[in-house]
Amino acid sequence: MTQSKEKFIIYAAGIFVIYFYYGILQEKVTRGKYLIETVDPEGKKNTETHVFTFALTLVGVQCIINYFIAKGAMLVWKQKEDTTAKLYYVSVSVTYLLAMVASNMALQWVSYPTQVVGKSAKPVPVLILGVLLGKKSYPLRKYLFVFIIVTGVVLFMLTDKPGKATGMDEVGFGVGELLLFMSLIMDGLIGAIQERIRAESKPTGLQMMAQQNGWSSLFLIITVVISGEGANFLAFAKLFPQVYFNLLSLGLASAIGQLFLFSMVSEFGPLPLSIVTTTRKFFTVLGSVILFGNVLTIRQWLGAAMVFTGLFLDAYYAKAPHKKNTAK
Repeated sequence: MTQSKEKFIIYAAGIFVIYFYYGILQEKVTRGKYLIETVDPEGKKNTETHVFTFALTLVGVQCIINYFIAKGAMLVWKQKEDTTAKLYYVSVSVTYLLAMVASNMALQWVSYPTQVVGKSAKPVPVLILGVLLGKKSYPLRKYLFVFIIVTGVVLFMLTDKPGKATGMDEVGFGVGELLLFMSLIMDGLIGAIQERIRAESKPTGLQMMAQQNGWSSLFLIITVVISGEGANFLAFAKLFPQVYFNLLSLGLASAIGQLFLFSMVSEFGPLPLSIVTTTRKFFTVLGSVILFGNVLTIRQWLGAAMVFTGLFLDAYYAKAPHKKNTAK
């Protein structure tokens, strides 16, 4: 086995294991029940239930840990000088933050499998922004694969039970799904900015990871303090100190996972990474269903299968050569 293949297997195994564990921790933190038991004067036990609603703090802890892990790795493995304009890193950090916050906030309204499958529709904003902003042309099969993905997402997200709050809920599209849609748009913008960065200055994966998370940490610390979420989180953590350990574990998993992701992108490119992350998402859905009892209907399983099929076909045919559009 060649050294290149060994590295690929190590990176792929790292992504599978770390992000599987990350998904379990994320659902435990965001959808877990925090209980306080009290006894009234008559001796009757009462249980008060609290939920974690601090999305900015959650993302902030991950960004801070990601930053220090990346900086530490850069001390071990010396890097070339990074000539990337700061404005690019600021832009990618803002879009990254919006994508992460929206994705984590969505878990307050949708299950983790719904979030995973919804985020799997990332090729949709990439395609749209590529046509509108990048003035790119795509082969017909690209549109077909995206159609398969979108159809699968719609099948998965439609609910059999009418909602109680709004008309949107009655067709299975409410606050959680709207947040996922916003997160997808931000993902598309992140990809466009990162492609520009790589084309102009070619920084290493660790440099991009450190800069992106460094600026994101700065923005989040300011936002958490000004919004008052920091004080509210500390009050919550005083009641439930175990949340500190959960957030630390989640942040370390995120940082180690990003190291594997950036390493695979820099050495093998986005296509192998997309195949690995797609299969990882599928097993994350299975794990969430088994461990947390998120039962899926046959229609939802069909939708999930369509999403992953579309992603695999898109990744596979991306290797096929196609003629460039030379029309003036």
